[in-house]
Amino acid sequence: MNVNRDELSEALNLAMRETSGLGVLHSQMIAEQLGVNSTDLECLDIIVMRGPVTAGELARATGLTTGAITGVIDRLERSGFAMRETDPADRRKVLVRALPAIEQSIGPLFEPMAKAAAAALAGYDDKELALLLSFLTRMNEAAASAMTVLRTEIETSKAAQARRVKPVRA
Repeated sequence: MNVNRDELSEALNLAMRETSGLGVLHSQMIAEQLGVNSTDLECLDIIVMRGPVTAGELARATGLTTGAITGVIDRLERSGFAMRETDPADRRKVLVRALPAIEQSIGPLFEPMAKAAAAALAGYDDKELALLLSFLTRMNEAAASAMTVLRTEIETSKAAQARRVKPVRA
C-alpha cells in the first residue's frame, strides 16, 4: 500500500472522528440506562478518573460554566453517584467525590466496551502501545487547546452580538 502522508493523515482524522462519534453514542446509551444526561455522565467520569475535584476544577476540565457545573453536581448527588464534602486540607473548599455505588451500577455497563478495547489492543506489542498512548495524550492536549480557542471565539461572538444596537422601527 503506497499512501502519502496527506492521505494517511486524512484517513487517521476520519477514523478519529468516527471513534469520537461512537464514544458519544456509547456515552449516551449508558447515560440513558442510568437516568442521567450524557453531560452529567461525562462529568462523573472526570470525577472518577481524577479523584475528588472542586466545582471550579470540573468547570475548567469541561468548559462548562460554574453555574452549569452546580446543576451537574446537584443532579449527580440526587442520583446517588456523587457527593459534596469539605476538603480536609482546606475547610473553605468543597470537593465532589464519586460514591462507591457507581461501581455497582455503572461498572457493568462499561464492561462490553472495556473487553472490546482489550481485544483491540491485544495485537499490539509494548512499544506500539506506548506509541498509541503518546499519540492519544498529544491528541487530548490538542483537543483541549482547540476547545479553548472555540470557547473564546463563541464568547467573543456572543459579546459582540450583545453590543450590537438593534434598529428602532418607526
